[in-house]
Amino acid sequence: MAFRIKFSALAVAALCTVPLLASAQPNWPSKPVTIVVAYPAGGAADMLARLVAPKMATVLGQSVVIENRGGAAGQIGAGYVAQAKPDGYTLLVDGGGYAINPTLFPKLPYDPAKAFTPLGILGVFPLVLTVSPNYSAKTTAELVQTARSAPDAVSYASPGTGSTQHLATEQFLQQAKAKMVHIPYKGGSPAMADVMGGHVPVYVANIGSSLSNIKANKLRPLAVMAARRSALLPDVPTLAEAGVPNAEAYEWNGMFMPAGVPPAVAAKLAEALKVALDAPEVKERITSVGGEPFTGSNAEVRKFIDLQTQRMGKVMRDGNIKAE
Repeated sequence: MAFRIKFSALAVAALCTVPLLASAQPNWPSKPVTIVVAYPAGGAADMLARLVAPKMATVLGQSVVIENRGGAAGQIGAGYVAQAKPDGYTLLVDGGGYAINPTLFPKLPYDPAKAFTPLGILGVFPLVLTVSPNYSAKTTAELVQTARSAPDAVSYASPGTGSTQHLATEQFLQQAKAKMVHIPYKGGSPAMADVMGGHVPVYVANIGSSLSNIKANKLRPLAVMAARRSALLPDVPTLAEAGVPNAEAYEWNGMFMPAGVPPAVAAKLAEALKVALDAPEVKERITSVGGEPFTGSNAEVRKFIDLQTQRMGKVMRDGNIKAE
């Protein structure tokens, strides 16, 4: 050992428990694993959790149950898992709020960087810059020019202050050195409906949720906010191609466990998730709803999450964006 032990009664007792712990881990899991989804049922996070849960259960040899604990922009579910025993039996599925909340809510009841360890990214959903079908700007360059010349005359919709779409639009505007008026809605559906109706001209949408409306010419896509073009919209340029670099933005969902889960247990969970995400039917389902599977290593997962946290934090600080 790298340290010395004084053989007191307490030390002897501690030593006696070591074989018990070591022998217990190979038998893990001995009961069902719970995935806490930090959002209500029916959304992307819930869908992805339910998609991978059966595959993980097969690998682990125990059932994997879903428990929705939505509310407070994901804080309720995340806070619950942050306080859970780090034994691997309680996991978290969170989304873009994981990277947004530390800056948007400075007094979180937990520190994401210290409370959780990422297991993997379930899916990445590129965003697309869209306008009303009859809006005058036909390209990103024309939209930027209009916003620069008459910022108070151009408005954009979002699902709410601090949402991924809100911050993605602000990041785009900051990089383009332009301004628009933000009109927050209570959710993406009413925001998109008003843009399709021509009441608000601009909306940054999830490709998956907006694709049918784009194909029906109810929304006009100007640029994809991703590193590369989307296979679902191959003729739509990226923002960088349209002249606005460094404005990539995604909706995404990741799986996390409380910090301190024993390495052997963490390895089993990581392997179970990998098997689930590698399954052809899982990849096909994610792609069918506009997502992209994330196949990076654990280091790349951490890098992705850190980058999203840094990007969104900078956007909020530079734009003086605060929770309402």
